[in-house]
Amino acid sequence: MSRQYFGTDGIRGTVGKSPITPDFMLRLGHAVGQVLRRGNPHPTVLIGKDTRISGYMLESSLEAGFASAGVDVLLSGPLPTPGVAYLTRALRLDLGVVISASHNAFGDNGVKFFSAQGEKLPDAWEADVEAALALAPQWVDSATLGKARRLTDAGGRYIEFCKSTVPHNLTLRGMKLVVDAAHGAAYQVAPKIFHELGAAVVSIGVQPDGLNINQGVGATEPAALVQAVLEHGADYGIALDGDADRLQMVDARGRIYNGDELLYVMAADRLAKGETVPGVVGTLMTNLAVEQALQRLRIPLVRAKVGDRYVLEELAARGWQLGGEGSGHLLALDRHTTGDGIVSALQIMQAIRRNGRDLAALLEGVTLFPQTMINVRLREGGDWTGNARLDDAKRCVTRDLGDAGRILIRASGTEPVLRVMVESRDADLGRRCAEQLAAAAMA
Repeated sequence: MSRQYFGTDGIRGTVGKSPITPDFMLRLGHAVGQVLRRGNPHPTVLIGKDTRISGYMLESSLEAGFASAGVDVLLSGPLPTPGVAYLTRALRLDLGVVISASHNAFGDNGVKFFSAQGEKLPDAWEADVEAALALAPQWVDSATLGKARRLTDAGGRYIEFCKSTVPHNLTLRGMKLVVDAAHGAAYQVAPKIFHELGAAVVSIGVQPDGLNINQGVGATEPAALVQAVLEHGADYGIALDGDADRLQMVDARGRIYNGDELLYVMAADRLAKGETVPGVVGTLMTNLAVEQALQRLRIPLVRAKVGDRYVLEELAARGWQLGGEGSGHLLALDRHTTGDGIVSALQIMQAIRRNGRDLAALLEGVTLFPQTMINVRLREGGDWTGNARLDDAKRCVTRDLGDAGRILIRASGTEPVLRVMVESRDADLGRRCAEQLAAAAMA
């Protein structure tokens, strides 16, 4: 489907430039409202947001657009993306709306949607919205206009949901945790969740000013978390991103654990509890060391395209529960319908407590392979898929790496660049192989 506005995760861009403008957001709210009213004459939606200064403007515009189409609106204020998904389902609403640009800087923003079941919506729904955007507005009369009100207990409801995803006997008493909310949507709820489970919590990234979201903190910049863990003598650090659907963790020694490693811990812990783990979904970038470690547990790994949307689609198609990306997007579909950084962190803490072993011990024998990435600029009109020299180089590199490495070559979806990645247990070998492939690609 050719889409004008929707990307792989909603609509996103630079604030003040189309489509992230107040006039477009009013039109978008109206168009979405028209689509919703085809199945319900008076639907209700929930709008949540992160802490960007532009959220106020976009929230007001969307609210007006929905009201003009006869849709009632609940406003949660700052709330993690997965919190909006949960409340949409729990309150039996027709749609969840999130105003966020996730891990991007404050100058960007966007909108994404969740179905009544708290799931991401299909391409066909997005096509219907884009078709409605092309039509003239159909303003409802005054008696049919939508109403708006604040959902004052949204944060408390979500806190209780997160705690419900682990056993009631799980306690974090005796542990000190640093929780980094990236000055984002979880700045109020995340520290409370771990505190209420018994941990002594040190909070960082919890002073949003509208401009500092993800700035020097959070899952995309974990150095601040490492420093705080070491300074406070904490057992672990938990870093979320701006909308709290990503997770990175740090142990007492300052070692960072990415999404690939945490996904392995989740799968191995379930298997150790006697649960069935038919398979795990990663992406094209999932580290080979994790794939091989899962194979030793007789858990197959299937690779989807990069992006949590594609991981989710693959999980749904196979009826599996666990998936994720190295960036920290982790999915446990028997706990939540979407990726949730806090819920994922609780799954890891549960594994640590249940096994009586720290993260390093739980990952014993799983050492990530170094990855070398080289971007090769493509000549205009060039067809890299027909490059015979590159094909020859791939065969040679594959032979040299054996089962101790792999290659991935893919075209960028946003610029005329070929991304050449080599992953190898031997970092020097991986670098040489990547350079060999890049040279062949430029020929």
